[in-house]
Amino acid sequence: MAAVAGEGSAASAARRAQIIDATIDTVAELGFAQTTFARIAVRGGLSSTRLISYHFQGKADLMKAVVDDIYRSINEFLLDRVDVDPASRPIVRPAGRPDLPPPESASAELRAYITGVVAYIGAHRSRMRAIRSISAAVYDEPGNPAVGQADPHSPVMSHLQDILRRGQTAGAFRAFDPLVLAAMVQQPLEGLPLLLQSRPDLDLERYAAELATAVDLATRR
Repeated sequence: MAAVAGEGSAASAARRAQIIDATIDTVAELGFAQTTFARIAVRGGLSSTRLISYHFQGKADLMKAVVDDIYRSINEFLLDRVDVDPASRPIVRPAGRPDLPPPESASAELRAYITGVVAYIGAHRSRMRAIRSISAAVYDEPGNPAVGQADPHSPVMSHLQDILRRGQTAGAFRAFDPLVLAAMVQQPLEGLPLLLQSRPDLDLERYAAELATAVDLATRR
């Protein structure tokens, strides 16, 4: 324990990341209930579960860190996709990063969000299986991440409603309740990881295109 306590901030951050990655892989394979510190330690190549206990107060604290890490990586993925799709924008602007100019239209930003999230889900299936397992296991508990993301004031739902309102203000979108349309956009994305468990060969580009077209038809004037 003393050796761990002497780790510098960079080493400590690397250790946390190592534990989180091992936890994601363990939950994705075995499920939340079967995930223990002992199994995480084996998968992560850790010499002792005390290395996990040093960085996390318990299983709930570790799982919250996992969920936060996954949402942060989605945000970074969307930001990095600007080179692929100029309309792509992060859900929350990372600290220290300059603001990007507004996309050419709210419709283009919505399409970029949908295609970006679908691309992330396809490329990070273990992460998405892990977050689904965690969310299902703590469904009735306060702070359940699935419930939090459905909150109208959550970062994801706020982001979508902002895009929809901007489209209405610009006159490109018809009159509708932004909350309802935001939920219509988000729910097929939230359900995609489960669909991939039974249809791992699903054409994700087509899925994204069909969903983006449906949203376009539902929002346009």
